[in-house]
Amino acid sequence: MPSDQNSPNKKPTDSICLALSGGVGGAKLALGLNHLLAEQLHVMANTSDDFTHLGLNICPDLDTVMYTLATINNKELGWGLANESWQFMDALEQLNQPHWFRLGDRDLATHVTRTELLRQGNTLSQVTQQLSQALGIKSTLFPMTEQSVATFVRLENGSPLAFQEYFVKQQCEPKISGYYFQGIDAAGPSQGFLDSIQDSRLCSIILCPSNPFVSIEPILSVPGITAALTNHPAPVIAVSPIIAGQAVKGPTAKMMQELNMPLSALGVAEYYQKQHSGLLDGFIIDHKDHALKPQIEALGMSVLTANTMMNTLQDRVTLAEQCLSLAANLTHEHGLL
Repeated sequence: MPSDQNSPNKKPTDSICLALSGGVGGAKLALGLNHLLAEQLHVMANTSDDFTHLGLNICPDLDTVMYTLATINNKELGWGLANESWQFMDALEQLNQPHWFRLGDRDLATHVTRTELLRQGNTLSQVTQQLSQALGIKSTLFPMTEQSVATFVRLENGSPLAFQEYFVKQQCEPKISGYYFQGIDAAGPSQGFLDSIQDSRLCSIILCPSNPFVSIEPILSVPGITAALTNHPAPVIAVSPIIAGQAVKGPTAKMMQELNMPLSALGVAEYYQKQHSGLLDGFIIDHKDHALKPQIEALGMSVLTANTMMNTLQDRVTLAEQCLSLAANLTHEHGLL
């Protein structure tokens, strides 16, 4: 872990970075940022894939980020806790109960605690803060909203399918024609976001390399969030989750093909530009996609090429440094702050 003194791109001690994250891919970059910034990192996680299962409130992306920041995540699976056991699931299967969504024995403690704290009247932000503090996390983690938002994909025949059934139960096999976020119009930004965006120390905003459609888009679709990000003077930077036409993990590439989008980092940049014109100041792509740099720059974004695969912890820290460096350069060049 690099020290604050030795990190060449160490931000001023009073600077804050706000990262928007989905699950595994976003959590990797969040971990790198956490190593550099600790208390100065604020992470807003997608909660549109939250759902109630076996009577428990499950928050997959929040938990993936939380476990990763606490360095107790299952690195082989990419989700859940390390050193997990599955006796509960085995017993559930024996009782002929739904067992398609795997909840580890240790992971259950998180869901039981969250469900009880919510039942007592705590907000999801308050619950997340309590869980994060108990796990020794220094950075600030919070949900995108306190309200219930649910992602649905539209199948080819137009019928809706809840995201976890699509993603986990059916392993992303059905072809889709679109997606939507149930309850999004009635949602509002979480208090954590409002506190972050109003903090005079906020100097950089990063869209992590998570699925643009079902991880980042739900966050940006919460009424008020995109406008607040766009109007804030801090530079907004996105990291492409597509490398040489392939997704590192998850259904991003498959979804892009089925939605008739260019399967490339350029396609991701064009999507963000179309959906949220003027939001992005910078875009980071992998070295393998260097040839796409001029086309992305033509969209009005500063482009940096880097190693975005993040196989190792050092990869994650290095990419985090490059994100912060790009933000600092944009701030200096354009006088954003």
